[in-house]
Amino acid sequence: MGPGRQAKFLKDYQPNARLVVNRLMNIVYNSDNYYVVEYPLQHGYEVVDKQSSRGTYFQGDVALKFRQSMIGAIGDDPSPDNVDEFLSSFGALINFPMVVH
Repeated sequence: MGPGRQAKFLKDYQPNARLVVNRLMNIVYNSDNYYVVEYPLQHGYEVVDKQSSRGTYFQGDVALKFRQSMIGAIGDDPSPDNVDEFLSSFGALINFPMVVH
């Protein structure tokens, strides 16, 4: 998803969010249930289920496929309910406990 499309999504559905694109990490999505962070230098994505306090990390080819699927999900219907439903399909993979560090 390009910066222009991210900015429109954030403006329309998350009016208090700011779009910050940098080389270290980018918050791609943030709702009451999930957040998705892109790590451009590592070619990776972190997906966290806030309700279960569990997450996962995709890197390489898997991250590329995840990115394409995420763009498709947002393109179909960018509402938080739709994106949350899409992310819930990764439930079996979101299995690492989140710890504060």
